[in-house]
Amino acid sequence: MMLAGFLFLLLLTDGESSNDSCSYLDIFTHLYPKGKGQNTMVRPVKNHTTTTEALLAVLIYAILDLNEKDQKFVSYIWIDLTWWDDYIYWDPKEFCDIENITIPSKQLWTPDLTIEEMTEKDKASASPYVIVYNSGQVWLRNDMLVISTCKMNVYKFPFDSQSCDLSFKSAMFTNKEMQFLPWDNSSRSTNWTLKMIRSQSEWLFINTTITNKTEDNFGLNQSMMIFTIHMKRRSVLYVVNFMLPILFFLGLDLASFLISDSGGEKLGFKVTVLLAVTVMQLILNEILPSSSDRIPLIATYIVGIFGLMMLSLAETILVMYLLEKESKESESNGDQSLSEDCGDKRGKVSLDDCFRGVNKWIQSACVCDVPAGKTPPEVLPLPQEGSSSQLMEESSDSDKLREMVKPPSLLLNSKKEEAKPAGYWRSVCKRINTVFFIFYIIAASVFLVYMAVCWNEE
Repeated sequence: MMLAGFLFLLLLTDGESSNDSCSYLDIFTHLYPKGKGQNTMVRPVKNHTTTTEALLAVLIYAILDLNEKDQKFVSYIWIDLTWWDDYIYWDPKEFCDIENITIPSKQLWTPDLTIEEMTEKDKASASPYVIVYNSGQVWLRNDMLVISTCKMNVYKFPFDSQSCDLSFKSAMFTNKEMQFLPWDNSSRSTNWTLKMIRSQSEWLFINTTITNKTEDNFGLNQSMMIFTIHMKRRSVLYVVNFMLPILFFLGLDLASFLISDSGGEKLGFKVTVLLAVTVMQLILNEILPSSSDRIPLIATYIVGIFGLMMLSLAETILVMYLLEKESKESESNGDQSLSEDCGDKRGKVSLDDCFRGVNKWIQSACVCDVPAGKTPPEVLPLPQEGSSSQLMEESSDSDKLREMVKPPSLLLNSKKEEAKPAGYWRSVCKRINTVFFIFYIIAASVFLVYMAVCWNEE
């Protein structure tokens, strides 16, 4: 019994001693006997000619914003970076088959990874731990909010696609000291991003392209890994809230041809629609950048519709001017006809009165000149003949007077013949409206088809 107990205690002691070497602390003590790594300040290679190769993978977790005005790309990304430390090694069999441990990142050297396009430093703290494998491989995973510059091409806004670069490189090491290599190819990186992405804002993630190159940065040849994120804008809201209202305004301006030109309602309606398009243009100016290389198609779209509405407004002003001219001419013609009628009547009355007075005076003069010794019957025939001849002479004189009075009326009649007939300008306005309406429809249709072709071309 005592022998069995002794053997049991011996086995228990051996088990405890073996368990003592199976902790992470034992591995850390094995790697860093003094409690702190000796290779935290220098690149962990045993030969200075050895190049440190770092494998880099980037996953887009969220597309937060893409500001066209400020040319900024805001994204939330995950970074996986792995490299080899020549001073790290242990045999897993000596430590209960433990192949990796997690230690603070301050205990060893880490690459000075920077993003070339980054404009604001990430306020979130970096990951404090790294995973170390028994072969010397070190794995660092970090997530960060990246605010970077992105040169955007808004020519086809809002049906545009954008590509933003995230260029990763070392701040100080040359390509002979450290090189960045892709962890995955472009297709695998795209598939992982499509699975992991959570938010895309108004943008739809398409794919990721990975490019590895060496670039001269201020005299240093450095290895650079470029991740290009391709995105496409979700244009539904812009079409519904921006493009369709402008198209509706064009339709309202086209429908305004049904309004009568006699009043001022048509002119006021067209001015109101034109001001509404101006407000939409001001809103667009707040969205698009002022440093664009080419005039965006959306700006051409608005300016073209604005120009068509301006022509329509000018045509309405011309028609209203011609109608006002016709109304003034009709009023002046009415006043002239009224004065002519009154003048003719006055002339006729005065001449008849004069002729009647002359006839009475002749008759009285003839009766008074009859001699006393003769009877009136004998004398009366002679005066009657004389009076008839005088009356004929007087009638001829009255005709002459009437001929003298007649030329002013003939002059007025000739002026009336030279003036435009009634309704002339109104018929001209109808022809102008018809021709411009046909031109307006053709020009608007051709312009809209042209814009659609430009937006759809590659």
